[in-house]
Amino acid sequence: MRPIAVVRGAGDLATAVGRRLHLCGFSVVHLETAAPTVIRRAVAFASAVFEGAITVEGVDAELARDVAGARALLDQRKVSVLVDPAATSIAALRPRLVVDAILAKRNLGTHRDMAPRVVALGPGFVAGSDVHAVVETCRGHDLGRVIVQGAAKPDTGIPGTIGGFGLERLLRAPRAGVFRTLREIGDAVRAGEAVAQVEGEPVRAEIAGVVRGLLRPGLTVHADQKIGDVDPRGDRALCFTISDKANAVAGGVLEAALRDEAIRSLVVTE
Repeated sequence: MRPIAVVRGAGDLATAVGRRLHLCGFSVVHLETAAPTVIRRAVAFASAVFEGAITVEGVDAELARDVAGARALLDQRKVSVLVDPAATSIAALRPRLVVDAILAKRNLGTHRDMAPRVVALGPGFVAGSDVHAVVETCRGHDLGRVIVQGAAKPDTGIPGTIGGFGLERLLRAPRAGVFRTLREIGDAVRAGEAVAQVEGEPVRAEIAGVVRGLLRPGLTVHADQKIGDVDPRGDRALCFTISDKANAVAGGVLEAALRDEAIRSLVVTE
Protein backbone atom coordinates (compact mmCIF):
# COMPACT_ATOMS: atom_id res chain seq x y z
CA MET A 1 0.00 0.00 0.00
CA ARG A 2 1.42 3.37 -1.03
CA PRO A 3 1.38 5.87 1.86
CA ILE A 4 -1.35 8.48 1.51
CA ALA A 5 -0.37 12.14 1.28
CA VAL A 6 -3.04 14.83 1.57
CA VAL A 7 -2.21 18.19 0.00
CA ARG A 8 -4.36 21.12 1.07
CA GLY A 9 -4.76 23.23 -2.06
CA ALA A 10 -4.35 22.33 -5.74
CA GLY A 11 -2.90 25.44 -7.34
CA ASP A 12 0.28 25.38 -9.40
CA LEU A 13 2.73 25.05 -6.47
CA ALA A 14 0.48 22.51 -4.75
CA THR A 15 0.22 20.58 -8.01
CA ALA A 16 4.00 20.45 -8.38
CA VAL A 17 4.13 19.04 -4.85
CA GLY A 18 1.40 16.46 -5.48
CA ARG A 19 2.91 15.38 -8.78
CA ARG A 20 6.37 14.92 -7.22
CA LEU A 21 4.95 12.92 -4.32
CA HIS A 22 2.89 10.77 -6.70
CA LEU A 23 5.93 9.98 -8.85
CA CYS A 24 7.94 9.09 -5.74
CA GLY A 25 5.54 6.51 -4.36
CA PHE A 26 2.75 8.34 -2.53
CA SER A 27 -0.99 8.11 -3.10
CA VAL A 28 -2.01 11.76 -3.32
CA VAL A 29 -5.30 13.46 -2.49
CA HIS A 30 -5.67 17.21 -3.02
CA LEU A 31 -8.28 19.16 -1.05
CA GLU A 32 -9.74 22.23 -2.74
CA THR A 33 -12.56 24.76 -2.55
CA ALA A 34 -15.71 24.51 -4.66
CA ALA A 35 -14.61 27.46 -6.80
CA PRO A 36 -10.79 27.62 -6.79
CA THR A 37 -9.30 30.91 -7.97
CA VAL A 38 -6.21 29.46 -9.60
CA ILE A 39 -4.35 31.54 -12.17
CA ARG A 40 -2.10 28.93 -13.80
CA ARG A 41 -5.05 26.64 -14.60
CA ALA A 42 -3.16 24.66 -17.25
CA VAL A 43 -0.78 23.27 -14.63
CA ALA A 44 -3.11 23.06 -11.63
CA PHE A 45 -4.96 19.96 -10.43
CA ALA A 46 -7.58 22.42 -9.13
CA SER A 47 -8.90 22.56 -12.71
CA ALA A 48 -10.35 19.10 -12.09
CA VAL A 49 -12.96 20.75 -9.85
CA PHE A 50 -14.43 22.41 -12.95
CA GLU A 51 -13.41 19.99 -15.71
CA GLY A 52 -13.64 16.67 -13.88
CA ALA A 53 -10.08 15.71 -14.81
CA ILE A 54 -6.74 17.17 -15.87
CA THR A 55 -3.32 15.83 -16.80
CA VAL A 56 -0.25 17.81 -15.74
CA GLU A 57 3.08 16.68 -17.18
CA GLY A 58 1.93 13.08 -17.56
CA VAL A 59 0.15 12.72 -14.20
CA ASP A 60 -3.63 12.30 -14.23
CA ALA A 61 -5.87 13.88 -11.60
CA GLU A 62 -9.63 13.42 -11.29
CA LEU A 63 -12.36 14.91 -9.14
CA ALA A 64 -13.81 12.55 -6.53
CA ARG A 65 -17.28 12.92 -5.03
CA ASP A 66 -16.31 11.58 -1.61
CA VAL A 67 -13.61 9.73 0.33
CA ALA A 68 -14.63 6.37 -1.16
CA GLY A 69 -14.30 7.84 -4.65
CA ALA A 70 -10.93 9.29 -3.77
CA ARG A 71 -9.67 5.90 -2.60
CA ALA A 72 -10.93 4.29 -5.82
CA LEU A 73 -8.89 6.77 -7.87
CA LEU A 74 -5.82 6.09 -5.74
CA ASP A 75 -6.22 2.38 -6.51
CA GLN A 76 -5.99 3.34 -10.20
CA ARG A 77 -2.72 5.20 -9.49
CA LYS A 78 -4.36 8.56 -10.18
CA VAL A 79 -4.21 11.74 -8.14
CA SER A 80 -7.53 12.50 -6.49
CA VAL A 81 -9.09 15.93 -5.97
CA LEU A 82 -11.76 16.42 -3.30
CA VAL A 83 -13.79 19.54 -2.59
CA ASP A 84 -13.03 19.82 1.11
CA PRO A 85 -11.59 23.21 2.13
CA ALA A 86 -12.07 22.41 5.83
CA ALA A 87 -10.03 19.19 5.48
CA THR A 88 -12.67 17.11 7.26
CA SER A 89 -11.78 14.08 5.11
CA ILE A 90 -8.33 13.78 6.70
CA ALA A 91 -9.75 11.77 9.60
CA ALA A 92 -11.13 9.14 7.22
CA LEU A 93 -8.14 9.12 4.86
CA ARG A 94 -5.62 8.72 7.70
CA PRO A 95 -2.66 10.04 5.67
CA ARG A 96 0.99 9.58 6.63
CA LEU A 97 1.73 13.05 5.29
CA VAL A 98 -0.22 16.31 5.16
CA VAL A 99 1.05 19.29 3.18
CA ASP A 100 -0.51 22.73 3.56
CA ALA A 101 -0.05 24.27 0.11
CA ILE A 102 -2.93 26.75 0.29
CA LEU A 103 -0.45 29.65 0.26
CA ALA A 104 -2.81 31.88 2.23
CA LYS A 105 0.17 33.45 4.06
CA ARG A 106 -1.56 32.40 7.30
CA ASN A 107 -2.56 29.15 8.93
CA LEU A 108 -6.12 28.13 8.05
CA GLY A 109 -6.30 25.29 10.52
CA THR A 110 -3.41 22.97 9.69
CA HIS A 111 -1.73 21.46 12.77
CA ARG A 112 0.92 18.83 13.42
CA ASP A 113 -1.58 16.33 14.85
CA MET A 114 -3.22 15.84 11.43
CA ALA A 115 -0.67 13.20 10.42
CA PRO A 116 2.65 11.68 11.49
CA ARG A 117 4.35 14.23 9.21
CA VAL A 118 2.91 17.69 8.50
CA VAL A 119 4.65 20.17 6.18
CA ALA A 120 3.60 23.69 5.21
CA LEU A 121 4.62 26.02 2.38
CA GLY A 122 5.72 29.58 2.98
CA PRO A 123 4.89 32.12 5.68
CA GLY A 124 2.18 31.72 8.30
CA PHE A 125 3.56 28.62 10.04
CA VAL A 126 6.19 27.87 12.66
CA ALA A 127 8.16 24.65 12.17
CA GLY A 128 8.50 22.71 15.38
CA SER A 129 5.25 24.18 16.69
CA ASP A 130 2.41 24.38 14.15
CA VAL A 131 3.92 21.82 11.79
CA HIS A 132 6.95 19.54 11.58
CA ALA A 133 8.60 21.45 8.75
CA VAL A 134 8.16 24.54 6.59
CA VAL A 135 9.42 24.90 3.00
CA GLU A 136 10.64 28.32 1.84
CA THR A 137 8.65 29.71 -1.10
CA CYS A 138 10.38 33.08 -1.51
CA ARG A 139 12.50 33.27 -4.66
CA GLY A 140 16.19 33.57 -4.03
CA HIS A 141 19.00 31.65 -2.39
CA ASP A 142 16.74 29.80 0.07
CA LEU A 143 13.92 28.81 -2.29
CA GLY A 144 12.87 25.24 -1.50
CA ARG A 145 14.92 25.07 1.70
CA VAL A 146 13.46 22.89 4.49
CA ILE A 147 13.03 24.68 7.82
CA VAL A 148 12.65 22.45 10.89
CA GLN A 149 12.76 25.23 13.50
CA GLY A 150 11.25 28.63 12.83
CA ALA A 151 9.35 30.21 9.97
CA ALA A 152 9.73 31.09 6.31
CA LYS A 153 10.47 34.63 5.20
CA PRO A 154 7.50 37.01 5.58
CA ASP A 155 5.40 37.81 2.55
CA THR A 156 6.58 40.98 0.79
CA GLY A 157 3.58 41.28 -1.53
CA ILE A 158 5.99 41.78 -4.42
CA PRO A 159 6.04 39.09 -7.11
CA GLY A 160 9.30 37.55 -8.27
CA THR A 161 11.05 39.07 -11.27
CA ILE A 162 10.76 37.21 -14.57
CA GLY A 163 12.44 38.57 -17.68
CA GLY A 164 13.14 41.81 -15.83
CA PHE A 165 9.50 42.44 -14.86
CA GLY A 166 7.75 42.02 -11.50
CA LEU A 167 4.50 43.83 -10.71
CA GLU A 168 4.08 44.71 -14.38
CA ARG A 169 3.46 41.03 -15.16
CA LEU A 170 0.28 40.87 -13.10
CA LEU A 171 -3.26 41.36 -14.35
CA ARG A 172 -5.66 42.69 -11.71
CA ALA A 173 -9.40 43.23 -11.63
CA PRO A 174 -10.29 46.92 -12.11
CA ARG A 175 -13.51 46.46 -10.14
CA ALA A 176 -15.65 43.83 -8.46
CA GLY A 177 -17.87 41.64 -10.60
CA VAL A 178 -17.97 38.68 -12.97
CA PHE A 179 -14.71 37.91 -14.76
CA ARG A 180 -14.65 37.15 -18.51
CA THR A 181 -11.70 36.26 -20.73
CA LEU A 182 -10.90 37.80 -24.10
CA ARG A 183 -7.72 35.80 -24.69
CA GLU A 184 -6.57 32.29 -23.72
CA ILE A 185 -3.62 30.94 -21.77
CA GLY A 186 -0.67 30.73 -24.16
CA ASP A 187 -1.83 33.60 -26.39
CA ALA A 188 0.68 36.27 -27.38
CA VAL A 189 -0.36 39.79 -26.32
CA ARG A 190 0.93 43.33 -26.81
CA ALA A 191 1.34 45.97 -24.14
CA GLY A 192 -1.98 47.76 -23.74
CA GLU A 193 -4.02 44.92 -25.26
CA ALA A 194 -7.22 43.88 -23.48
CA VAL A 195 -6.83 40.34 -22.15
CA ALA A 196 -10.01 40.06 -20.08
CA GLN A 197 -12.82 42.12 -18.64
CA VAL A 198 -14.78 42.51 -15.41
CA GLU A 199 -18.37 43.71 -15.83
CA GLY A 200 -17.38 45.00 -19.26
CA GLU A 201 -14.36 46.98 -18.03
CA PRO A 202 -11.18 45.80 -19.81
CA VAL A 203 -8.12 44.35 -18.11
CA ARG A 204 -5.10 45.32 -20.19
CA ALA A 205 -1.61 43.84 -20.30
CA GLU A 206 1.08 46.26 -19.13
CA ILE A 207 3.80 44.40 -21.01
CA ALA A 208 4.15 42.28 -24.13
CA GLY A 209 4.50 38.52 -23.81
CA VAL A 210 2.31 35.44 -23.55
CA VAL A 211 -0.61 34.93 -21.20
CA ARG A 212 0.77 32.50 -18.65
CA GLY A 213 -2.30 32.33 -16.45
CA LEU A 214 -5.94 33.46 -16.26
CA LEU A 215 -8.75 32.81 -13.85
CA ARG A 216 -11.57 30.61 -15.06
CA PRO A 217 -14.19 32.78 -16.79
CA GLY A 218 -17.45 33.24 -14.91
CA LEU A 219 -15.91 33.59 -11.45
CA THR A 220 -16.84 36.59 -9.32
CA VAL A 221 -13.82 38.68 -8.33
CA HIS A 222 -13.16 41.63 -6.05
CA ALA A 223 -11.47 44.88 -7.02
CA ASP A 224 -7.67 44.59 -7.44
CA GLN A 225 -7.77 40.79 -7.24
CA LYS A 226 -5.06 39.05 -9.25
CA ILE A 227 -6.76 37.51 -12.25
CA GLY A 228 -3.83 36.60 -14.51
CA ASP A 229 -0.23 37.16 -15.49
CA VAL A 230 1.85 37.76 -18.61
CA ASP A 231 5.21 36.09 -19.18
CA PRO A 232 7.58 38.51 -20.96
CA ARG A 233 9.84 35.68 -22.13
CA GLY A 234 7.31 34.92 -24.84
CA ASP A 235 7.80 31.14 -24.73
CA ARG A 236 4.34 29.56 -25.03
CA ALA A 237 5.57 26.15 -23.82
CA LEU A 238 6.32 27.61 -20.38
CA CYS A 239 2.60 28.23 -19.87
CA PHE A 240 1.92 24.50 -19.86
CA THR A 241 4.76 23.18 -17.71
CA ILE A 242 5.51 23.39 -13.99
CA SER A 243 7.68 26.40 -13.13
CA ASP A 244 11.20 26.36 -11.75
CA LYS A 245 9.91 27.82 -8.47
CA ALA A 246 7.22 25.17 -8.11
CA ASN A 247 9.68 22.37 -8.83
CA ALA A 248 12.11 23.72 -6.22
CA VAL A 249 9.35 23.87 -3.61
CA ALA A 250 8.19 20.36 -4.51
CA GLY A 251 11.70 19.05 -3.98
CA GLY A 252 11.76 20.67 -0.56
CA VAL A 253 8.49 19.00 0.40
CA LEU A 254 9.77 15.60 -0.70
CA GLU A 255 12.91 16.10 1.41
CA ALA A 256 10.81 17.16 4.41
CA ALA A 257 8.60 14.09 4.02
CA LEU A 258 11.45 11.63 3.69
CA ARG A 259 13.12 12.90 6.84
CA ASP A 260 10.47 10.80 8.58
CA GLU A 261 12.00 7.33 8.75
CA ALA A 262 8.64 5.56 8.73
CA ILE A 263 7.56 7.32 5.55
CA ARG A 264 10.95 6.76 3.93
CA SER A 265 10.78 3.01 4.57
CA LEU A 266 7.25 2.77 3.13
CA VAL A 267 8.14 4.62 -0.06
CA VAL A 268 11.49 2.93 -0.65
CA THR A 269 10.08 -0.58 -0.22
CA GLU A 270 6.80 0.06 -2.10
